[in-house]
Amino acid sequence: MTVTLADVAARAQVSPATVSRVLNGNYPVAASTRERVLKAVDELDYVLNGPASSLAAATSDLVGILVNDIADPFFGIMASAIQSEIGGPGGRAGGERLAVVCNTGGSPERELTYLTLLQRQRAAAVVLTGGAMEDAQHAAAVAAKLRRLTEAGTRVVLCGRPPAPDTGAVAIAFDNRGGGQRLTEHLIGLGHRRLGYIAGPEERTTTRHRLEGHRAALAAAGISEDPGWTVHGRYDRTSGYEATLELLRRDPSLTAVVAANDSVALGACAALRESGLGIPDDVSVAGFDDLPFSVDAVPALTTVRLPLADAGARAGRIAMGREEPPPGGIATVRGELMVRGSSGAPRQSASA
Repeated sequence: MTVTLADVAARAQVSPATVSRVLNGNYPVAASTRERVLKAVDELDYVLNGPASSLAAATSDLVGILVNDIADPFFGIMASAIQSEIGGPGGRAGGERLAVVCNTGGSPERELTYLTLLQRQRAAAVVLTGGAMEDAQHAAAVAAKLRRLTEAGTRVVLCGRPPAPDTGAVAIAFDNRGGGQRLTEHLIGLGHRRLGYIAGPEERTTTRHRLEGHRAALAAAGISEDPGWTVHGRYDRTSGYEATLELLRRDPSLTAVVAANDSVALGACAALRESGLGIPDDVSVAGFDDLPFSVDAVPALTTVRLPLADAGARAGRIAMGREEPPPGGIATVRGELMVRGSSGAPRQSASA
């Protein structure tokens, strides 16, 4: 049953006119009243009709792109590629579409808020980039939002994110497990048996999948992982620096450090150099993603190349209806191992 403005007014115990003033922001309303109205809107999941120009259409000319951190090249590359496919004619009456990048900062609350706002604006398409949160309640809330969007005619594409079953969303997922496994297999093949791992935030699916791949490679080689060989942190250089110092404190005999991504790997390299260790002579380092700066690092980073721009462009075309979705609505993109100067054989192979 469709929730109306009158329903919100009744729940908030105000007049429909007051609800309208709060939602439109065009008239002063007491703070306590405003909070009561917004609480009722959230509880009832009321959807504002959006701009008057879009009332006669199923959707507007707005396209939302959700990213964790637009300053992170991982998200910036995908967002740019998505937007490149959105530009040009294709909106209602042949006009341009407006792409809006929504920076969540990794906040689950902001992610839900942006999805609600895009639903209220009857967005033509929504693209969510990067890993999802490892929280059942949040995942259910996101799935409910995606389902409402697709049911209203909005195209929803997940780019670099696991599939969301029964929502109508198309998924272009990265094979993070496979990439993580191949990366560690490469290091094991060089003779490494004591490998430290700097993982991302524990609550992200990307973190879990890459770590699972790493551990699968260790298990396949018969290497028993020491619990102290894994440290969790943010996906940034500072985290890589601090985590590497902690790994060295726990086990100075480590011969390799595998990082959650390339930014983390750069921090690891800095910590190793400051500790008087050579790369890869004393300790090998490997990253993930193959971000633009990876090849210019000294030495250049061994990493897993994800086709971020290609995946983003494909997500944009699907979102605009210019490319058919993959069979079953799911495509898995495999990363490519890039072997460079930051990895080499250990001076002395330690026993497992």
